[in-house]
Amino acid sequence: MGMRPEHLPEKNVFEMSILDFDPISFLKKVGVDLVLSKGVLIHIDPDMLQNVYDKLYSCTKKYLFVAEYYSPKPVSIIYRGHENKLFKRDFAGELMDQFPDLSLRDYGFVYHRDLLFPQDDINWFLLEKM
Repeated sequence: MGMRPEHLPEKNVFEMSILDFDPISFLKKVGVDLVLSKGVLIHIDPDMLQNVYDKLYSCTKKYLFVAEYYSPKPVSIIYRGHENKLFKRDFAGELMDQFPDLSLRDYGFVYHRDLLFPQDDINWFLLEKM
């Protein structure tokens, strides 16, 4: 179990795999305007992605923010010496294809040599539910 910051209300913390997450129970407790996925989808088995996309989509009332490694074609990358543990693909494009009422509001790239905000090279996409 991870440590929960003291300033987060208990109802806003879910310590579990996204594969075990039940969006129906979540929506009964809280409604959210923004769902954020950063570095999560890249580790989901491609066979489980549609299920995870359904969960992300159903939990947001307005916005879905996806920040993940990007590839125009799905690829599997060796991750810490293991195969089939990290995947790159067009997650935002797949979400928009699956849910036609999602539209692209903004997007960008984070570069690992950015001196102010160094991170991995990732693409981010802000999708809006219409």
